[in-house]
Amino acid sequence: MLRWAWTQLTSMRTALFLLLLLAVAAVPGSLFPQRPANPAVVTQYLKDNPDTGPWLDKLQLFDVYSSVWFSAIYLLLFISLIGCVLPRAGHHWKAMRSQPPRTPRRLSRLPEYGALALAADSPVTASSAVEDAARLLKRRGYRVQVRGADTALPSVGAERGFLKETGNLIFHISLIGVLVSVAVGGLFGYRGQKIIVEGDSFVNTLVGYDNFSPGTNFSENQLEPFSLQLDKFEVVFDRESKTHYGQPLDFTAGMTTRDAAGAEPKQQTLKVNEPLSIGGANVYLVGNGYAPVVTVRDGDGNIAHQGPVVAVPTDGAYTSTLVLKVPDARPEQLGFVGLFLPTALENEQGVAFGSDPDPFNPRLYLNSYAGDLGLDEGEPKNVYVLDTAGLRVLNDRTQESGGIVLGPGETFTLPDGLGTISFDGLKRYVALDITADPGETGALVFSSLALAGLCASLFVGRRRVWVRAGTHPDGRTMVEWALLARGEDHRLAAEAAALRKLLEKEWLAGSARPADNGKNGGAGSAGATNS
Repeated sequence: MLRWAWTQLTSMRTALFLLLLLAVAAVPGSLFPQRPANPAVVTQYLKDNPDTGPWLDKLQLFDVYSSVWFSAIYLLLFISLIGCVLPRAGHHWKAMRSQPPRTPRRLSRLPEYGALALAADSPVTASSAVEDAARLLKRRGYRVQVRGADTALPSVGAERGFLKETGNLIFHISLIGVLVSVAVGGLFGYRGQKIIVEGDSFVNTLVGYDNFSPGTNFSENQLEPFSLQLDKFEVVFDRESKTHYGQPLDFTAGMTTRDAAGAEPKQQTLKVNEPLSIGGANVYLVGNGYAPVVTVRDGDGNIAHQGPVVAVPTDGAYTSTLVLKVPDARPEQLGFVGLFLPTALENEQGVAFGSDPDPFNPRLYLNSYAGDLGLDEGEPKNVYVLDTAGLRVLNDRTQESGGIVLGPGETFTLPDGLGTISFDGLKRYVALDITADPGETGALVFSSLALAGLCASLFVGRRRVWVRAGTHPDGRTMVEWALLARGEDHRLAAEAAALRKLLEKEWLAGSARPADNGKNGGAGSAGATNS
């Protein structure tokens, strides 16, 4: 039973089935949000789908690539490929070292067959004809062996196209290499996200990340102590096209980088699809937005918060949601929820909306709340969500108190003497994706080898050629040849025509008489012309 199971697992059919199954198993990773990439989205999905979400989570559809079932397919495919490739590599090595197969008795039965009859007064003998054919075939890249040179029916066997099977093996070995490289990246790599506001810095430590997903065997010692500082972020919007007016054309982040603490600073530019490579990691620009600089003073007149607040864009006009939590305010904690509009306009009903992504008329539209924000209990909270269920409303645009509307340099006084909030200025921020994958170089190399091996397997033909010569009783030298392909080869007929042309040119067969149209195929008697 074990031998049968191993035979089934290591068959090429099983390997292809597992490869297809792996591709199908990866589909849920595109359909459902993945916890390692964006845990906040997964949490929101579970809240929005309380019935189906927990069942999907039990099936590990939010952690597809680290799930038990995906890993099982992955490992079975890995074992199957090894079991397929190793025996085939051994057989191929033996085939390359072996001599071409013996000459068939009836060459005329093969797919491509041809024959020539040389005149009786021709200096070409059966033995020299075979030697000439061997030389011409070797020149065309065939591996040749002359047989029976001293007999009445000498022949030559030739074979070429071992690169086809070699390419096939390279393709499958490279697949194993890709799997190993991906496994190395998953075990020892890491991925993290960080938002940096203009003027701020980031140091590559665990506490510096907004979100961090380590590999299974990741060690904190793998983090190189590099640092990044966002000096300036510029966005170019389309101001000429009528149909795409306001669409972003280019994003450019000017960065100051240091490879290690105390290292010389370097001025580098980060752009979309042009990542920075530093400390064994790649830094990608994946998002951007505005960060209004806000100062909040509490009821005692003390500064409870001062600095930029990240606003999350929701559309092409950079209409952004903003949440600000001020747990240090006294006598009550304060919270703010609302919108930031780079270019704010209001309709006849007084409803504000964003009309342009550039900050031509920046405005903050906020609601304010007071009460316990729930941050003192040590439970993790989403910084972009404010739970207002247990909070007291101070300002709300739907109530008599009205909402807070602030332009740059303006200050608003909160009711009940709870403090003030001011809009001091505006900065931009970038969202960075920082990944370190020690297996990516191997994956690239093996993927390239797999492509090269596949091309060789598809475009190189495995062919065998036999040429046999003999002397007719009337003194003519009779030569016949045949070609056979391993598998389908639509170029075999062209190869047969090229071989006939070479032989005719070598023996000046223009004056030679064609062979008789017999079908017995023997070299000692007349054979058929090109099939």
